Amino acid sequence: MSEKSRIHVPVERDIAIIVETSLSSGRDILRGIAKYARQVGLWHLRHVPQGLDEDLPEWLESWAGDGIIARVKSAEQLERLLQYDLPIVDVLGLVEGSLLPVVHVDDRDIAIRVAQHFQHRGFRHLAFYGLERESWSRKRQAGFREACKDADSYHEMTTLLPATHEGPETAMRLRQWIDALPKPVGIMVSTDRCGPPVLETCRELGLLVPEEVAVVGVDNDRPLCECSMPPLSSVQADHHSVGYEAARLLNGLLDGRPPPSAPRFTQAEGIAVRESSETIAIPDPAVARGVNFIRRNLAAPITTDDVARAAGVCRTSLQRRFSQTMGKPIRDYIIAERLKRARSLITETDFLLSDIATRCGFRHQEYLGSVFRKHFGMSPGTLRKNNREQSGGEQDVVR
Repeated sequence: MSEKSRIHVPVERDIAIIVETSLSSGRDILRGIAKYARQVGLWHLRHVPQGLDEDLPEWLESWAGDGIIARVKSAEQLERLLQYDLPIVDVLGLVEGSLLPVVHVDDRDIAIRVAQHFQHRGFRHLAFYGLERESWSRKRQAGFREACKDADSYHEMTTLLPATHEGPETAMRLRQWIDALPKPVGIMVSTDRCGPPVLETCRELGLLVPEEVAVVGVDNDRPLCECSMPPLSSVQADHHSVGYEAARLLNGLLDGRPPPSAPRFTQAEGIAVRESSETIAIPDPAVARGVNFIRRNLAAPITTDDVARAAGVCRTSLQRRFSQTMGKPIRDYIIAERLKRARSLITETDFLLSDIATRCGFRHQEYLGSVFRKHFGMSPGTLRKNNREQSGGEQDVVR
């Protein structure tokens, strides 16, 4: 065979993508497909932005292409897609019994990571809130239940839609369920969309998040997570790799390779830890109130007496109980939390260091620098410089 005959010549192909863009998971799948398309060359992608509940796009009827990547949402959709007699890769896996090749995130792996996240923080009471008609939610529920088999207690609740979308009766049921859970409790919600109703219900009940109720979602939809109150921790499920692997699989089908005999799963990248679960389990209610007061008042010149008043116990009792529960005195905990917030602001914002010092309760920038160097072995300015060079400001993910 000549050298020329061994050269791979890209084949021009038209690919339809039927994936909703209203959620970050769908947009990440699109990014993965686009990455593969750029690498393989001569792929023409046809996609129109659409929402979760939209049907197959009308343009598909007159489209003459080579293959399809779709989130197949029902048996009816599957039947209609099969009529096109084209290679199809499903990136949802919702329709049971479908013979289409499937690429999806590993729901069991996601559930195990959340369970470990709570267990490493000492939570012995665990709960799951999910969507009962979604197969991926049921798989996460089953995986979380299995991973929590050694917990002191385990609880579940499911609804058709996130509680805020279903009306007052479902919202009341969620309220009663959360109120009855033993505290402190770690709750996994099957998707970030279920996070805000849980957090809002905790606020209405006067429950402290994360000290009494810690919450972790799935998909790390950053706008949704960061707009939650408090910001929602979430599993980075790596839908980007789902899109990339689906495109690679489709390309193989178009080249005549046989479909895989089993679904392909991508592993989660880790958990983006935010305030909704950034704690250890605190079984002492007074200490939990004290910790919550500290976190919400880091910029103020708070004293041990202030914390004791917020906790509702005397200073001496709180000091003893705080050290037993948190493993350090109140003053040391305050400094540690101030440094944690300062480090976050240094790496994630462009605030002046003098402004960061004020926001974190340090008297002035020089004092922040002195304490920071003592604990981290570098100045705040050096940390900011190193972070920009190494990560470009992207948020850290716990792996």
